[in-house]
Amino acid sequence: MGSTDSTISYSELKALLENSSDLLLVDVRSQAEVDRGKIPGSINIPVECVEKDLSLDPDAFKAKFGVQKPALDAPHLVFHCQMGRRGAVALEKACALGFKNAQNYAGGYREWSEKEHN
Repeated sequence: MGSTDSTISYSELKALLENSSDLLLVDVRSQAEVDRGKIPGSINIPVECVEKDLSLDPDAFKAKFGVQKPALDAPHLVFHCQMGRRGAVALEKACALGFKNAQNYAGGYREWSEKEHN
C-alpha cells in the first residue's frame, strides 16, 4: 500500500482490524450517529474536533480516548464517517498537522454496515 494512496477499501480495513495491533480507526461522525452503530475498535472524534484533539499531548489524548496518540508516522491512522465526505475533511486536517500515512475509509459506516450485516 503506497503512502500516496489516501483511501482504504472495506477489505483493506477489515484486514487491518483483524491483523494489525497499531491501527487507530477514528470515527468522525457526531455522537448521535455513533450511538446508532459503529465500527468495532473505532474511537469517536467529531470532524470539527479533529485538529484540536490530534494536537493534544500524548498523555491528554490517552486520558480522553483511552488509546495511545498516533505518532506522525503511524502506519495505520484511518478516518471514516457515514459516507466519506467528512472522513476526507478529517484526513486533510490530519495531513496538515503532519500525519504522513493517514487514510480515509471512503465507504464509511454505510458501506461497513451493509457488508457486515449481509
